[in-house]
Amino acid sequence: MVKIVVIYSGGMDSFTVLNKAVKEGYDVYALSFDYGQKHNKELMCAKEVCCDLNIPHKILDITSISSLFTSSSLVSSDVDVPDGHYEEENMKSTIVPNRNMILISLAIGYAVDINAESVWYGAHSGDHTIYPDCRPEFVKVMDEASKVANFEPVSVYAPYLNTDKIGILKEGLAMGLDYSKTWTCYKGQAKACGTCGSCVERLEAFEANDLQDPLLYSE
Repeated sequence: MVKIVVIYSGGMDSFTVLNKAVKEGYDVYALSFDYGQKHNKELMCAKEVCCDLNIPHKILDITSISSLFTSSSLVSSDVDVPDGHYEEENMKSTIVPNRNMILISLAIGYAVDINAESVWYGAHSGDHTIYPDCRPEFVKVMDEASKVANFEPVSVYAPYLNTDKIGILKEGLAMGLDYSKTWTCYKGQAKACGTCGSCVERLEAFEANDLQDPLLYSE
């Protein structure tokens, strides 16, 4: 059985990636990161899902790096998470500088240590506009760098790189997945806000699939 590491945030994209890998017969090791994100409720979702699936799961505490990212609304207490669609200019405040390069690098190190062949993560085409570290060219160069950074060539793979959230949800539903086990909202409240970019995109995906989102929303 081929061993892989899945970067698992607890959100709906990485939830689908995780389950896809399990259903395709991979020996999955899940890795989550606490980097000081306001929406750390996603980590509780990740823990519960991995427990249900009986998947080895680590939550790595790297909260100290949040002090480097004072411009990001996802981690800084001085910057409010904006409302609106991802295509709007104000959504750029949700960028955590170099986040995926940092997380993927740590995941590659973990993969080398446990003799895993690949690192999977949930980048998708809906992220391409606003997040450079979710674009095909980034995945390509990270994959190339990973294969020469260690004696063990670990590949970097984003299975939904050319699929949007609507398509990801459609595939997950076909797998019979329960998206009430995921968390998407950026604001870190008890209920999803329904107005941040992440919530807006999630709600659009459910609407496009003619379904109601099972999460509770405050608006």
